[in-house]
Amino acid sequence: MVNNTITVPKGFLAAGIGCGIKKSGKLDLGMIVCPAGAKAASVFTTNKITSAAVQISKEHIKSPKIFAVVVNSGNANACTGRLGIKNAITMCAKTASLLGRLSAVEGRRVKDDGRNVLVASTGIIGEQLPIKKIIAGISNAAEQLSFSAKAGLDFAKAIMTTDTKPKQAVRKIKVSGAEVTIAGAVKGAGMIAPNMATTLLFITTDVAISKPLLSRALKSAIDNSINRLTVDGHQSTNDTAIILASGLAGNRPIVTQCPRYKKFSNVLMELCEDLVKQMALDAEGATRMFKVVVKGAASKADAAKAARAIADYNLLKCAVHGGEPNWGRIICAVGSAGVKLNPHKLSCKLDDLVVFKNGEPTLFDRKEASRIVSQTTHTITVDLGAGKQTDFYYGCDLSAEYVKINAEYHT
Repeated sequence: MVNNTITVPKGFLAAGIGCGIKKSGKLDLGMIVCPAGAKAASVFTTNKITSAAVQISKEHIKSPKIFAVVVNSGNANACTGRLGIKNAITMCAKTASLLGRLSAVEGRRVKDDGRNVLVASTGIIGEQLPIKKIIAGISNAAEQLSFSAKAGLDFAKAIMTTDTKPKQAVRKIKVSGAEVTIAGAVKGAGMIAPNMATTLLFITTDVAISKPLLSRALKSAIDNSINRLTVDGHQSTNDTAIILASGLAGNRPIVTQCPRYKKFSNVLMELCEDLVKQMALDAEGATRMFKVVVKGAASKADAAKAARAIADYNLLKCAVHGGEPNWGRIICAVGSAGVKLNPHKLSCKLDDLVVFKNGEPTLFDRKEASRIVSQTTHTITVDLGAGKQTDFYYGCDLSAEYVKINAEYHT
């Protein structure tokens, strides 16, 4: 098995097991461990209602070193009150206790302190965690920790909810003569909209870098990838992105925004873009994705607002599902976005095919337009004719399967 999982960077073990949270019996508990301790950074949902896991991890991320991340799927542990908080703390403490024993066997010392562990949850809102099953599952997962490709894949499967397949990516680069590896696993298929989509994203890397710069690089990568995807315009209570850096690659530590930092940051963004495209094509019921690029905006904010208005427009999403090049819906979405535009300079094209120019329709090959829209991916470009700013968003089609999945999803 070719390893393209989070265990590729030096210093990381993983596991994924089933502990009985999901009635289906599928994998539902995952663990990432860095025995030497990792510098960590994170981005969380901006929803004002947050899960217990988000609340606890927001505190624990402040620790100088993180030794593990424990994740459950099938239960969001959101809107669960004080008991939910207690259960999230218990998950961290149990994991820390086991790590303390494991490290003692290897001659290392890890404090039996849950504050060195991060926690994440995803699934149904409003139900208490089956904490006894999870405690037993954490013990089981700890026994199965491995550097193997199978362990990394099991982790990626264990964090899934309505996803149909695991989503992973790996990148390798040279930094000051050393090979640095970055790997990621993400889940997310529905309730996806900025900020942070409905996403659990876990990234491991062996780069040596300062904690502030690791945080800066993650936020930049998220802003230009995950936060550019909208599936249904809704965000979750549990969205979490975590990056762990073991520092074991052997590169000269990155402590300033030097060319080495920019190189690392750019590749991290590339990895996140890979993952977000996998998310879009695995969105609930999705068969196609598209990128919306808005040019000629009066401001960056206008460009982003218009691009998102197009990507969120349900009538357009339905047209894309049917392979119908209905550019009128694109123009309609732009016109209702509340941004500055010049109707006499407004233009639109599908990939390189111009369908609307300077406020007027063009003569174009409808079969070619339909072929473009029917592709797995295509790009919609709109010029507002009001300035020089540009921005983009990713979107996907809207199918009957999306309605079916969400009509039957238990709440």
